[in-house]
Amino acid sequence: MLNVSNVLNSGLIAELEVGQHFYWHLGNFKIHGQVFMASWIVIAALLIASILATRNVQRVPSGMQNFMEYALEFLRDLTRTQIGEKEYRAWVPFVGTLFLFIFVSNWGGALIPWKLVELPSGELAAPTNDINTTVALALLTSVAYFYAGLSRKGLGYFADYAQPTPIMVPFKIIEDFTKPLSLSFRLFGNILADELVVAVLVFLVPLIVPIPLMILGLFTSAIQALIFATLAASYIGEAMEDHHGGEHE
Repeated sequence: MLNVSNVLNSGLIAELEVGQHFYWHLGNFKIHGQVFMASWIVIAALLIASILATRNVQRVPSGMQNFMEYALEFLRDLTRTQIGEKEYRAWVPFVGTLFLFIFVSNWGGALIPWKLVELPSGELAAPTNDINTTVALALLTSVAYFYAGLSRKGLGYFADYAQPTPIMVPFKIIEDFTKPLSLSFRLFGNILADELVVAVLVFLVPLIVPIPLMILGLFTSAIQALIFATLAASYIGEAMEDHHGGEHE
């Protein structure tokens, strides 16, 4: 019988160290250096793609411009569907940034040989493979939907907590705490589990079997980015929704 703990602590899999970090020390603070480095690589990739798409804009798009315009249209449709026709335009940059960062991070974790870069401790991995990144993204989403609700309704936003009955107030408060937690743990858990499964299979059957799972991992990574962005947009739309007048337009 396969002992997973032995597999994870032997051979190639030993390099996949969950919880091991490369720290930068800033005064009394410890910063996860490998997360920042991986995030900067993802941000650089997005910036380069944006520059290539906009440096020579054509009336009839082609190449990178065509791809980026398709991505922008896709993000507009996603945001419009969740937030509504009247309000969605202001939120396309936020939702689009979430989706693109998570998408490129997830695919980078599957396609880039991060382990080739040696660190004094820990190892490079996709930014979304670290719980700190996913929690930060989820907290940004929380700030965004509180801002959306307060900017639309003022302090009357909190009156919705008592709808349809004041008994719902504690449940609504709990819900506001569980939303970011569910977003962060869902994304982190799925990305980490995918990388662990592929790593174990590479160790056990290194030639053929892991390839279909790696392809499936690319698909599920894209789905995770879509789910996160869709739920973020949905929460923002819900915060701006007029519960007395029906659904947002």
